[in-house]
Amino acid sequence: MLRILLLSVLVALALAEPRYLEEAPEERVVGGEVAQPNSWPWQISLQYLSGGSYYHTCGGSLIRANWVMTAAHCVDTSRTWRVVLGDHNLNTNEGREQYMSVSNVYIHPNWNSNNVASGYDIALLRLSSSATLNSYVKLATLPPSGQVLPHNNPCYITGWGRTSTGGSLSAQLKQAYLPVVDYSTCTRSDWWGSTVKNTMVCAGGGVDSGCNGDSGGPLNCQVSGQYVVHGVTSFVSSLGCNTTKKPTVFTRVSAYSSWISGIIG
Repeated sequence: MLRILLLSVLVALALAEPRYLEEAPEERVVGGEVAQPNSWPWQISLQYLSGGSYYHTCGGSLIRANWVMTAAHCVDTSRTWRVVLGDHNLNTNEGREQYMSVSNVYIHPNWNSNNVASGYDIALLRLSSSATLNSYVKLATLPPSGQVLPHNNPCYITGWGRTSTGGSLSAQLKQAYLPVVDYSTCTRSDWWGSTVKNTMVCAGGGVDSGCNGDSGGPLNCQVSGQYVVHGVTSFVSSLGCNTTKKPTVFTRVSAYSSWISGIIG
């Protein structure tokens, strides 16, 4: 199931068009390395039902025992969804997984699938039952409202996305080091320009990046000695996942704190 949406960007230097990072089964982070199993215990695999089987399409973060945060573009079509918690290798049952059906999908009301550059690429999934929290399944820490991280703040993207643009697949969760690119840099005309809004976070821009299949997953940033989910993976350049000066773009979680709390209480 290939779903790539393109946005026409009419700005200086013909900036690349954004491309969503939702994709077909088993596709991985570009660059980076295989993560230690269950070292990102809030990472989930969002899967859809097709022909009697479930297939990975996006990532997400467990933010309450019965709530998952993901990207709006992952769930703006009507499907039967499930969330897999505690997974590492999508092709192997390691005995740590928890499988949860999704009872409700809440997409940000301002999300417009025809205009990714307007932002609001965030959604919440209510699970049909509560996860059992343990050493393999834990809740993500979310940032305080409005917090913006400085340039080069250390972060990692995690996900089951492509390992290269159009490249080979790997079933294991990967991680890649993507330091924050601050707003003033990311909006320069030779970077993303006006495509990026202040409700977004840019990270990376070099060899490593997110890619198809990573959408909705977390940008895990180191703040005061702990990892905090500051971003929801949203889009990359249509020129290629790891195009120079086109860092991976994330929905900035701290810009949506009040919306999140209004939904989950």
